[in-house]
Amino acid sequence: MNPKVDFFFNKASQWQEEYKKLRTIILDCGLTEELKWGCPCYTYEKKNIVLIHGFKEYCALLFMKGALLNDPKKILIQQTENVQSARQVRFASIKEIVKLAPTLKAYVYEAIEVEKAGLKVELKKATEYAVPDEFQARLDKSATLKKAFKALTPGRQKGYLFYFSQPKLSKTREARVEKYIPQILDGKGLED
Repeated sequence: MNPKVDFFFNKASQWQEEYKKLRTIILDCGLTEELKWGCPCYTYEKKNIVLIHGFKEYCALLFMKGALLNDPKKILIQQTENVQSARQVRFASIKEIVKLAPTLKAYVYEAIEVEKAGLKVELKKATEYAVPDEFQARLDKSATLKKAFKALTPGRQKGYLFYFSQPKLSKTREARVEKYIPQILDGKGLED
């Protein structure tokens, strides 16, 4: 147990009992406990394997390379369609965790083996992301914008495409595109 992480287990939360049980299960697998992103993160040779986190409706184990794990119990959840690598196992009670303890350990051990083998999730390329119609219309109208966008790194391209695609309303997507055109023309990413 890492004392730097204790605050997470001692802070007021509806999931305290569940967090402590998950901690016990994971530490029993021989991983190193660290604090990352404000959550307990468990590593093998400095590689992130799994972390514990909580939300209003559930607490969860997040397997960093969960997409590469076998899932015979069908308990791994892809949080959103844009999450490519990580998978969650969600819990709403201590009983669920106790019942799944042997399975959770098996998944943790498999995640360690995935890391030992050096396996990596094949991430989608920027060209595989859908281009929102509002942005495509602007690209079609401006060869300069099109050239500037293609000159961006793949990560920056993905960032823009993802950000532009998020809103449900077309006018919101259009506003986002308009706001960031100058940044794209300057060769900058979303967060630059």
